Amino acid sequence: MGKRRKARESTLQILFQLEFDDSQLDKTISQFLENKKADKEEKELCTRLIYGITANQAEIDKVIQSTSENWRIARMAIVDKNILRMAAYEMLYDKKLAPAIIINEAIEIAKKYSSEQSATFINGILDALNKNKIKDDKPLKEVKHG
Repeated sequence: MGKRRKARESTLQILFQLEFDDSQLDKTISQFLENKKADKEEKELCTRLIYGITANQAEIDKVIQSTSENWRIARMAIVDKNILRMAAYEMLYDKKLAPAIIINEAIEIAKKYSSEQSATFINGILDALNKNKIKDDKPLKEVKHG
């Protein structure tokens, strides 16, 4: 498994933890990555993703909500919602990889941590998000983290 995949999986696991207690973001990230014995590259990518997602979560959630026609974000499974947040962040803000790669990674992570139905659900939302993004590709602010 590549370092980017490991970092994304760690990001998902940290985002899951933060759903229940987001009062100590820095401590949660550092403890998780220490316990996992993540290497420098994985730590950097995971940290960048977490800070970017949390700083832009309200806007990311709005985009996901507007893209998912029949699902309110509050009703989505926690794992699925956080996979969507991670992929949406990478597609809208990070822009280091092609959307097709980001979508594929999200689907593979969903298959591992959620279900086949979740993978299909996530694929549909991210595909629609990508098509909408291409139509009105507006630049979004970059996020710096501590």
